[in-house]
Amino acid sequence: MLKLSNLRLTAQRDGAGLLQAAAGMLGIPETGIVDLSIYRLSIDARRKPDVRFVHTLLVAVSGEQYEQEILSKKLPDVSLYIPPERYEFPSICKTAPKRPPIIAGTGPAGLFSALCLAEAGVKCVILERGRPVGERIADVERFMRRGGLDVNSNVQFGEGGAGTFSDGKLTTGIKDVRIRFVLELLVQFGAPEDILYLSKPHIGTNKLRGIVEKIRERLIELGCDIRFGHTLTDIDISGGMLRGITVGSGGTSYSMPADALILAPGNSARDTFEMLAKRGVRLSPKDFSVGVRIEHLQRDIDFSQYGHASKTVDAKLPASDYKLAAHLENGRTVYTFCVCPGGQVVASASEHGGIATNGMSRYERDGENCNGALLVTVTPDDFGFGPLDGVAFQRRLERSAFVAGGGDYNAPAQLVGDFLEKRASSGQTKTTPTYMPGVRFCNLWDVLPRFICESIHAALPVFSGRMTGFSDSGAVLTAIETRSSCPVRIEREDFETVGIRGIFPCGEGSGYAGGIISSAVDGIKCAERAATR
Repeated sequence: MLKLSNLRLTAQRDGAGLLQAAAGMLGIPETGIVDLSIYRLSIDARRKPDVRFVHTLLVAVSGEQYEQEILSKKLPDVSLYIPPERYEFPSICKTAPKRPPIIAGTGPAGLFSALCLAEAGVKCVILERGRPVGERIADVERFMRRGGLDVNSNVQFGEGGAGTFSDGKLTTGIKDVRIRFVLELLVQFGAPEDILYLSKPHIGTNKLRGIVEKIRERLIELGCDIRFGHTLTDIDISGGMLRGITVGSGGTSYSMPADALILAPGNSARDTFEMLAKRGVRLSPKDFSVGVRIEHLQRDIDFSQYGHASKTVDAKLPASDYKLAAHLENGRTVYTFCVCPGGQVVASASEHGGIATNGMSRYERDGENCNGALLVTVTPDDFGFGPLDGVAFQRRLERSAFVAGGGDYNAPAQLVGDFLEKRASSGQTKTTPTYMPGVRFCNLWDVLPRFICESIHAALPVFSGRMTGFSDSGAVLTAIETRSSCPVRIEREDFETVGIRGIFPCGEGSGYAGGIISSAVDGIKCAERAATR
């Protein structure tokens, strides 16, 4: 098998078009290629409007001798393909445990830890405070139509976790052999195959929902006990070991003996963090970020990123995104995060009387607007060094935004031009806000902490200098984004809580992961460790 790198094409091709390009690169007839697949695909828009699709292909030619002849030519960007190491969940659980492992949370960490254990023959009890994804969708849509917030079934809580209502990005900064394993499992359960080779893969909220349901069906098929509407409310620790748990459901509670608890609560499980602190589980505050969602017209972002090539239909360019960061003189870092091309800003509150925002988009990314988080780093120096001081800081900001929005879950918003001039907005803008239930235009300088506003104010001109139109006066800022990462770290050693055996914190709620892929990988690692116990 040959690996062809840096094949640069002006338009996206498949089938015969790629076959022709590969044969031309190798200098052989098309009939000499017996198999071809895409290994990697990215877009190079640095020299716009000359935008290129950059392919890495895997090509099989007719016969080993023919392959050696091609390699002997030492063609640029042509090499022998060496398959990477493949991950398999280790067969380390020789006998069924006396008690089934308990998994709290059905986000990526919880689902993938359960899936790996169940496929290895270890049936789990899976607790999820929220509802199955179909019911959860109805609850979220009702809330967005001003139908009232369900604190256990919303954008944060429910089957699939917070990532189910997102862009479904699968990019990650970690390096781990388990990443490919996770991607292949997602494809197995219905994700598009292009996530295996795109440089910036995503699934989209519409496809994620079906994938989550299929994973649930497989877990039930393997004998797992999945309990929706069941919340972990307490843990029993004795002699430095987990002995049991208490679960709340429908106004009642029950206890279960437990030897292993894979704790995957998500970064918004504030009541869980409070319970853990009371029971002596070691927690610590950590840096996180807060800010706003910034919303532009998608066509403006495309033109800024692709130039006039964005108007060339034949090129089949995808909706573009961006990634920006600025290190300011005040010591703060301002950066963009979780950009959702063709998406919408979503109401992500999980507590009464607070506003929280996030971004979401479909796989097609076909909405009119592009939105992204515009965040400022905060540290314990800003909110306190107690383990739950970051949570208290989030709550204060969310309640302030709730009041500024009118007390009915409308979100406070301001136009970028008005924000830069520090004056209230009237709402006249070319960019229609997508946040539901709705927005209330105001002056965010009266809503957000001064250092947040000053940092964003300093960063906007910097970003506009790097990306044309980013600080367009008609772009919309919607507050407040507080849930980009967990403000708490559950201290662990070798994936077990420090000083307490049998509890395995993982995923975003542990403070050690962020995003779908890193959370899934973290869950798998915790499952490995739990299986050895």
